[in-house]
Amino acid sequence: MVQNVFPQLGEAAQAPGAPQPRKPSPGSLILTFYGAYGRELESADGRAGTVPVAALIRLLGTVGIDAPSVRSAVSRLKRRGLLTADRPGSKVAGYRPSPAAAELLADGDRRIYSRPEPDGDWLLAVFSVPESERDRRHLLRSRLARLGFGNAAPGVWIAPSHLEEEARHALDRLELAPYVDLFRGRHTGFTPTAEAVARWWDLAAVAERHRAFLAEHEPVLRRWTRRSRVPGEAAYRDYLPALDAWRRLPYADPGLPPALLPARWPGERSAKVFFTLHEKLRDAGLGYVRETHAEALGR
Repeated sequence: MVQNVFPQLGEAAQAPGAPQPRKPSPGSLILTFYGAYGRELESADGRAGTVPVAALIRLLGTVGIDAPSVRSAVSRLKRRGLLTADRPGSKVAGYRPSPAAAELLADGDRRIYSRPEPDGDWLLAVFSVPESERDRRHLLRSRLARLGFGNAAPGVWIAPSHLEEEARHALDRLELAPYVDLFRGRHTGFTPTAEAVARWWDLAAVAERHRAFLAEHEPVLRRWTRRSRVPGEAAYRDYLPALDAWRRLPYADPGLPPALLPARWPGERSAKVFFTLHEKLRDAGLGYVRETHAEALGR
């Protein structure tokens, strides 16, 4: 998914017809940075989650994003209400996630870093929205899709049952719960469940996203398995793009029962690659982030 814009990380070019990685945007990488590391940092006066602009520029520069792009992305994220300025105009001015962004990052933690174990039950979300509130209808559809629900019929969305708590939380937070009834149960016919699942989700598109992730990050993992040392800067440089690419996949692929997926499904393999990289690189990268942050604060 992440296009290799970092030459020092690259291997041979992709074979013709291979899945093409997604080029990470500066804004996406900044949010990924805060999710991975930024919330563990503090400003000079102890404000949690605040990162000086100078540190952001250096840390994003490590993964190939130039300073003007970082500043533009920070401005956009601020306008969207996702970043809050801390001590603007001072030499240690910085940004931290807004309360809304902090909640979204916490929600993401539960999804991104867990490996669901489906129990065979399904969660149904059935909604009805008055025509006079069609904007709420659009928001409801888009939110259910982002949570990983498949569309079973008009006004009926379906997901593995382990998404119930997250769905409840998201619908309550967006004040959409009054429009929705939730049900749990099993699929008993008439179409075989595997065929129905292939109708409810675009499995070919999801598989392609897994393959794109593997094409970019499986070679990175192979390189790290040959290294005995884990330098902090190199670990950070490889981990942040991997997390940025991975964090969307658990929403596109909500953890469907393996027996219902096509043969040679790449999801388990891509999860293994990410979680191995996470275990090997994340904490080493934090050391580099802390050093860079301290230097920006003049410590």
